[in-house]
Amino acid sequence: MKEIRIGKNQCGQRLDKFLQKYLTEAPKSFLYKMLRKKNIKRNGRRAEGSEILCEGDVLTLFLSDETLEKFSGGRGEKDAARFQGEGKALVFRRESPPLDILYENEHIALINKPAGMLSQKAAAGDVSLVEYFLEYTGGGEMGFRPGICNRLDRNTSGIVIGGKTLCGLQCMSELLRERKIEKYYLAIVHGVMEQKGIRQAWLKKDKKTNQVEILGEDTPGASYIKTGYEPLVSDGINTLVRIRLYTGKTHQIRSHLASLGHPILGDRKYGEGMSGSQIKRQLLHAYELKFPVMKGEFPDLSEKVFRAELPEDFYKESSVKQLINKARKDEIL
Repeated sequence: MKEIRIGKNQCGQRLDKFLQKYLTEAPKSFLYKMLRKKNIKRNGRRAEGSEILCEGDVLTLFLSDETLEKFSGGRGEKDAARFQGEGKALVFRRESPPLDILYENEHIALINKPAGMLSQKAAAGDVSLVEYFLEYTGGGEMGFRPGICNRLDRNTSGIVIGGKTLCGLQCMSELLRERKIEKYYLAIVHGVMEQKGIRQAWLKKDKKTNQVEILGEDTPGASYIKTGYEPLVSDGINTLVRIRLYTGKTHQIRSHLASLGHPILGDRKYGEGMSGSQIKRQLLHAYELKFPVMKGEFPDLSEKVFRAELPEDFYKESSVKQLINKARKDEIL
């Protein structure tokens, strides 16, 4: 038998969702069978699985130690203790770079992700921002792990929102899904872009090549996208552009700008790259977040603007450095 007391980071979710996180290897059919047979109870009473958990609820799992061990993914007592916050060391600690935290409160953290770091794992052996954030927050609790709410391409730098609590994850994810948080990027693009605009199109991904195609009309398998762009300053060869991301699809900014004839400098997938240059990745940076009017748990975020300064590799190429310095001199940035 196992008793679990629900804390603030486990409440607010359905019982069956919590059980799936706790008994990660158990088939859903097994969990629902145990609920039907009253082998899993909430506050001493029969549960169906659809109940929303409240802080202080007690779950009783009338399961053998062997079954618990088997369906918990082999975590064992030591790992279970870590989930309860009794032990916080994660196996990748020695690899972890210090996170650049731009802002933090009880529920969320705004992280300035460097280029070269994955937002989430692409393969089983990867260590990504998710794992670094887990270590930073202490690894979470049983049935809850901190996570990130938005993703950036590996070689795109800038602001990522991390949820430290269930409330933080749910609230930020909802704001992003409803497009209430304004997201702005800075990029250096090929050519002289003269006018600002907002473009709508459809994006279709080829999973084999991990590339996307921009289409002028809706087709099966395509996703609607909307991108705003504003040229800030140009040197007659390249342009510093401010981009507003209305929808967030894979490679949206990179492919959309390329389809307009202005690929991002250093983008080998949708442009030409820069042979012999100091630029080793696409010069795209998630620069700014604007929050809407906020209530409830987040009054300190209400109508706040957060920015992540351009990283050092934007200044490695002299022509790009001059372009950015010109924008700063003209007080555009």
